[in-house]
Amino acid sequence: MIEAKTATAKSVTAGLLVIGDEILSGRTKDKNIGFAAEYLTGIGIDLREVRVVPDIVAEIADALNAMRPRYTYVFTTGGIGPTHDDMTADAIAAAFGVEISEDPRVIALLQQWVKLEDMNAARRRMARIPHGAELVENAISKVPGFWIGNVIVMAGVPKIMQAMLSAVAPKLETGSRTLSQAIPAGDVAEGAYAAELGAVAKRYPDLSIGSYPSMVDGRFNNEIVVRGKDESEIAEAAAAIEAFLARMRKKRV
Repeated sequence: MIEAKTATAKSVTAGLLVIGDEILSGRTKDKNIGFAAEYLTGIGIDLREVRVVPDIVAEIADALNAMRPRYTYVFTTGGIGPTHDDMTADAIAAAFGVEISEDPRVIALLQQWVKLEDMNAARRRMARIPHGAELVENAISKVPGFWIGNVIVMAGVPKIMQAMLSAVAPKLETGSRTLSQAIPAGDVAEGAYAAELGAVAKRYPDLSIGSYPSMVDGRFNNEIVVRGKDESEIAEAAAAIEAFLARMRKKRV
């Protein structure tokens, strides 16, 4: 049984493997990456990598085997439905070198909403689970995801993926949360403060410091974001950034 974990001081990391030809073709616009990144950050898991692969067993398995030694957890989305191109379960079984077959636990769940006479081969396909995997609850449509090793397999439909992630979250090991502080730079150009910002980043190597331009009402608008685990370091770096921005604005007056 998968038991709940407690927060630790160390960094807990994750990779996300997005599976589906429809994502790569542009037909479906992925909504899971942003949600997963924000959700995991919020509970103390740092998302370090996202890959998108097609519905090809070998490519899914290869990507998974490349990612799972690198991170505490690897989450996958997509490819666990009833159609021929839903190949994720087979790919996971191949990656772990285990057999796959219908799981009676899933059949029992399917029978809660599918009549026996309607339990066709396509629906039974969703009950195929790699041997040794635990089930991940799905409060929306009942068909579960699964968890094997450090790999957590979820649906691609956003609402169902979100439900599965919420269900599994209490069982995950978590680390210290990444904190952030945003400093508005307004219309001060990135090129004007790049050197100063680089110096601050060098002074605080444990922090992630980024500059993010955007267009607001037809004008360039810049924002600098400082991220890290140490609140006092973030505050110091933010103060240094605010100071050089103030000097630059003063020179322009």
